[in-house]
Amino acid sequence: MATIDITEASFPETIEENDIVFVDFWADWCGPCKQFAPVYESVSQQHDDITFAKVDTEAEQGLAAAAGITSIPTLMAFREKVLVFSQPGALNASQFSELVEAVKGLDMKAVHEQIAEQEREAAAGSNGQAKQA
Repeated sequence: MATIDITEASFPETIEENDIVFVDFWADWCGPCKQFAPVYESVSQQHDDITFAKVDTEAEQGLAAAAGITSIPTLMAFREKVLVFSQPGALNASQFSELVEAVKGLDMKAVHEQIAEQEREAAAGSNGQAKQA
């Protein structure tokens, strides 16, 4: 699958409607971004079952800020609407291919259970703080 350009408006829909989404935050002036672009494109063409998106941080400054992007390129991976990977820096082809396979191989039942447990702990902690105040 070829990469798609997404915007602040299309970002939520892209994450919601696709099982696995990789997002490359980049800018035209960024040397490492330009080095990573062909790797990203090449790997995307090897995985028709995954959505590979790109966000131009210059054109989409609001989205980049909302995503907490402080360094580019930054690569994010979402699986079943959950952010499972976020890291700045360019990867080489083998590193990126390994990452794609790792994201595909995640036990999402365990991931969702872990998130639910963290939410329960956070709720219990905030209830305890409210009682102490």
